[in-house]
Amino acid sequence: MAEHHDGILIIDFGSQYTQLIARRVREAHVYCEIHPPSRPVHWIREWKPKGIILSGGPNSVYDEGVPTADPELLRLGTPVLGLCYGMQVLARLAGGSVTRANRREYGRASVTVDGGRLFRGFGRGEETPVWMSHGDHVDVPPPGYRITARSDNSPIAAMEHTQQALFGVQFHPEVAHTPRGGEILNNFLFEICGCVPDWTPGHFVESEVARVRDLVGPDQRVICGLSGGVDSSVAAVLVHRAVGDRLTCIFVDHGLLRLHEREQVEATFRRHLGIDLRVVDAGEQFLERLAGVADPEEKRRRIGHTFIDVFEAEAKSLGKGIGFLVQGTLYPDVIESISPKGGPSVTIKTHHNVGGLPERLPFKLLEPLRELFKDEVRQVGRELGLPEEMVGRHPFPGPGLAIRILGEVSRENLDVLRRADHVYIEEIRAAGLYDAIWQAFAVLLPIRSVGVQGDFRTYDQVIALRAVTSRDGMTADWFPFPPDVLARVSNRIANEVNGVNRVVYDVSSKPPATIEWE
Repeated sequence: MAEHHDGILIIDFGSQYTQLIARRVREAHVYCEIHPPSRPVHWIREWKPKGIILSGGPNSVYDEGVPTADPELLRLGTPVLGLCYGMQVLARLAGGSVTRANRREYGRASVTVDGGRLFRGFGRGEETPVWMSHGDHVDVPPPGYRITARSDNSPIAAMEHTQQALFGVQFHPEVAHTPRGGEILNNFLFEICGCVPDWTPGHFVESEVARVRDLVGPDQRVICGLSGGVDSSVAAVLVHRAVGDRLTCIFVDHGLLRLHEREQVEATFRRHLGIDLRVVDAGEQFLERLAGVADPEEKRRRIGHTFIDVFEAEAKSLGKGIGFLVQGTLYPDVIESISPKGGPSVTIKTHHNVGGLPERLPFKLLEPLRELFKDEVRQVGRELGLPEEMVGRHPFPGPGLAIRILGEVSRENLDVLRRADHVYIEEIRAAGLYDAIWQAFAVLLPIRSVGVQGDFRTYDQVIALRAVTSRDGMTADWFPFPPDVLARVSNRIANEVNGVNRVVYDVSSKPPATIEWE
């Protein structure tokens, strides 16, 4: 963490909304970090948070082996706010009683405000809508606490200590379904914790450039594995501002890119940004390694290993003096590696970013974006002067089109998918919808269907279109295209892409589906 920022420490008890808490705090321009409840009190004391937020969670506080907190946490003199399960943890630690509610409460509810510092700006007796998600509730407040909000199903919907800065709410102020939740969180951040709203893109760039410059020193060189995506591009430009021409970017063209992607990356980094860029044409090598492979995890494994081999060979060709390797790791990547109990989280699938560089590479890792969420990375990119077409670019997986071809990856299938995807994105841009969509792409399905083109019967391939809206990719909804846009896309693909006679649209949300098909 950057010590010069006022920091809010978020203790994650496993809530689906924990990252949303962090986003709300960051949106208020206050720095925060998420950590598991296994962090000891002495670690928290050394972190010196301005305030602590205890997240919600799926457990019951009275069950065996559930995550909890050290009672000493409440004696640090640091303001604490417990949300839902976090409030129940707070109540039990402080000597209150938590029981199972008469009925589980999930969804919209109305609470009546009875005062308190969290509700500054609310009228006493005012009713306000909130979002509830709990099966237990506090039925007896701890000694020294008073009730500050109530609902029909939760007589203690909020509470606070009468002498110390300790607070709890049974609802979720971080979600959009609690309309005045931002006011409640801001009251905690600014009125109670005394935070300063200085977590801005400009401040981040200034402090991170200074940190990287100091870490690298005056003599060592830096390399960056550039993919052309938002994350690696912003990381490269930020490090370039710190070390100048001692940065060399390596762009591995694995032959799995979209149409004209390599040319766009070369033009941006060489001509517009003046960064030393080495392009490695390794398409044939990747196709050879992927021959006959249909399993998605095996595709990722072979692409990752081949990438390592190619990158390592190019890095060695640069000579001596390279001390650091830049990677575009983001904060969600860091968070997701730790469960609420402090162990590794469940792997749903291998991460899309081609990474896993071997330890034998003699470089120290430099991750200038590991504190940031995706939308913050885009803001930093704009602060650094990156062109909007790069900053606003939809996410693109490291394995590229290989995981958008369901089945074996061949040069012919790549050509079909590349052309179909280009038509799709072109029509989205023409309709003025690109920036309203988090991610859009075409998928080549491993099936053929009967069609009629001209006067002839065809038996050709099927393209699936995918487009979703999201804040951070953790959850996503399918994008509701106007029918005329889908009609134009379908018509153009069927007429312009040889070998395709059918186009379908994916209307699955995440969950239960993932955004990518593989």
